[in-house]
Amino acid sequence: MSDQTPPPWNSVNSDDRLFAVFAHLGTIIASFLVPLIIWLVKKDDSAFVDHHGKEALNFQITIFLGYIAGGLLAPFLIGIPILFACWILSLVCAIMAAIKANEGKPYRYPISWRIIK
Repeated sequence: MSDQTPPPWNSVNSDDRLFAVFAHLGTIIASFLVPLIIWLVKKDDSAFVDHHGKEALNFQITIFLGYIAGGLLAPFLIGIPILFACWILSLVCAIMAAIKANEGKPYRYPISWRIIK
């Protein structure tokens, strides 16, 4: 199995799906905190939650770097569109990921620096 392909899940119970959904939607309110807590608590119990927690965390780290870049470039006005794009991308991708998690399917964020493997 390659590092790019998440493991297959034959059946995912509703609790695992719920934790995975919260890992993604929690980023809308609390950035990386919610997925970090969920991932640390559930990573050893469920490969499904482990996958979704890592994806949410890695994406939030990537978005945070985008926010830093946008903040540094804000005085030059180019940072404002970067900040807005990061916010929209974070919101849209979190919702898409939560939908996939609720369906019991894996999700890979389109733009993500995968630090946590």
